[in-house]
Formats: sequence, structure tokens, C-alpha cells
Amino acid sequence: MLSAKSLFQEILDNDESFRLFCSIAASGESQGGWENARIAALVPESERSLAPKITRHGADEDKHGRIFNALLKKRGLEPVPVPPETDYTMLLEQHGIGLAHDKLKSDEQLTVQDIVTYLSHSRVTEQRASEQMDLLRKHFADHPDLGRAVKMISNDEDNHLAYCHEELLRFAAQGHGRAIQRTLRECALAEIRIYRDVSLAVMGHMGRILGWPRPKAAVLAAGIHAVYAWERFAGWRRMVSLKMPERRDALGGPATSAPEFA
Repeated sequence: MLSAKSLFQEILDNDESFRLFCSIAASGESQGGWENARIAALVPESERSLAPKITRHGADEDKHGRIFNALLKKRGLEPVPVPPETDYTMLLEQHGIGLAHDKLKSDEQLTVQDIVTYLSHSRVTEQRASEQMDLLRKHFADHPDLGRAVKMISNDEDNHLAYCHEELLRFAAQGHGRAIQRTLRECALAEIRIYRDVSLAVMGHMGRILGWPRPKAAVLAAGIHAVYAWERFAGWRRMVSLKMPERRDALGGPATSAPEFA
């Protein structure tokens, strides 16, 4: 019987599929680290108090990239190039989700609206990241190799999501509510489509590596399409709601260091 645990266990047990999984994850996290570092450097003067939290966000993403690379190194594996169709972060940027890299590569200070856009984008993508890591934590928290990494990354993603909620509510109270809701909705509808396409591409690559028979690949593809159908109908709404989190000032301290993998 196919399940999330059995599927990931199959990917984990094969060096080549694990190599691709960790390479994709490390690349996306490192890209997120760069984006947050540039945003922190370009924060407008009126929002300079946010800069340390954005820096912490980026440091966490960099740490996650190092963790995935360390997991590869522990198994004597090297990263592989990430197929473009599986590059979630790049595809989001190409579809205008978040701040354009051309803007981040310049030295021009960002606007308050840019920060609202960044936070709205992050609120949507961190929802996805938090849910994915929660699933891995549920099944692999006690795994001898993955356990510590999964628990640390999952906790960080929950912090990032809490931070987005709290800061967006602050901006909404300052009169940015309509812009926030509009941006959240646009980001969510684009993200669920890109997530579907990336999921299909990743499963396609994994299927070729692991030699999945056509019926199994078809069932997995049908499952991905079913998730998208639910998200397109109603599921996207979970990505646009805002509520004050239990974790207040979640990114108010220094980033934690990555665990050592012997």
C-alpha cells in the first residue's frame, strides 16, 4: 500500500534518489537564505527593526541547506545539479511570486510595499514548508540519520510561519490589510499550481531512478492532481488567513547552529 512514509522510505533507502532529494532541498534552502539576506540589507529605514528578524530567517534557511548537504556527505554522496523543472524557488520567482531577483541584486532600498509583498509570499511558502516538515517529523523524528535534522528544520519552519503571521497583522493594523489579502490570494493560487508541477516533476525523476512500474507512477500522479484539485477548490484558503500566533517574536533571537553529523 502506498503511503507518505513508505514512499519517502523508498527514496531514503536508495542513494541516487536520496541524493536528488537532498540536492533539491539544499538548493532551495540556500536560495532562500540569499533572498532573505538581500532583503535584510535593503529594508527601508522606517522598518529597520525588521532587519534582524529577516537576517535570522535567512540564516535559518542557510543552515537548512548545510544540513541537507551534511546528510549527503554522511553517506559519501555529492550533490547533483537540480533539474530546472524541480526548482520550486526558481519557478516561484519566474512567475512573479515574491521580490524579483533583479530588484534584490541592486542597491536600491526597498519600499514598505516590497516588505509587505515579501512577508505575504513567505506566509504562503512557509505554510507549505511547515506542513511538509511536520509530515516528515511525524514519520521520521526517531530515524537515526534524519531525526535531529527533521526536528530542527520543522521547528524553524514553524517559527518562520509564526513570524509572518505576526508581522503581517502588524502591517494590516497600519492600513495595509487590502494589499496583504490581495497579495496573499495571488501568491497562494500561483504557489499551489507551481507546487503541483514541481511535485509531478520530482516524482517523475524519482520514478525513473527507482524503476517504478507505470501503474504506480500513474497512481502517484493522480494523487498529486487530486491534492491540487482540493487546494484549487478550497485548500488555498488556509494559506491566506492570518491569526496572532502562540509563538510571539519567533525570530527575535539568534539563529541556532546546525547539528553535527558524524
